[in-house]
Amino acid sequence: MRIIGLAGWSGAGKTTLVSKLVPCLVGQGFRVSTLKHAHHHFDIDQPGKDSYQHRMAGATEVLVSSANRFALVHELRGAPEWTLPALIGKLAPVDLLLIEGFKRERHPKIEIFRAANGKPALHPGDAGIVGIATDQPFPEAPLPQVHLDDVPAIAHLAVEMAAPWREIFPA
Repeated sequence: MRIIGLAGWSGAGKTTLVSKLVPCLVGQGFRVSTLKHAHHHFDIDQPGKDSYQHRMAGATEVLVSSANRFALVHELRGAPEWTLPALIGKLAPVDLLLIEGFKRERHPKIEIFRAANGKPALHPGDAGIVGIATDQPFPEAPLPQVHLDDVPAIAHLAVEMAAPWREIFPA
């Protein structure tokens, strides 16, 4: 399984881009999964649902399964946040894993830069950034650059720059 990250400040368009990249890559025959980091409290379970009641009762893990999908919710209950390698290890192998966020990790990443955000570029201080998807070129950057709206070019860059995850995070 090869991995590539999409890193950038909040509001740069990472999630929008992932929602466009996935069908583009799947259309090229790749099996794709995504892993997203959330910086705040989030909940995928809803009050009133049986699984929510199980979790609120104190279950560490609740697995909900149907003929179409399954979802596993693991409550940390005060334990430390899992590392990126541990999270990747929970996923079934695919051709390409798109990692949204985790901008401080050492895996290869494409910086998503939107000038209107008013935030500084990440690439000058992150050796893990291997390319830039931007609406403002960086002539001084010695990295491949593609326009932020050119999804096929970003998909090509993602495939080209992705690395086997076990080379980045040896067991």
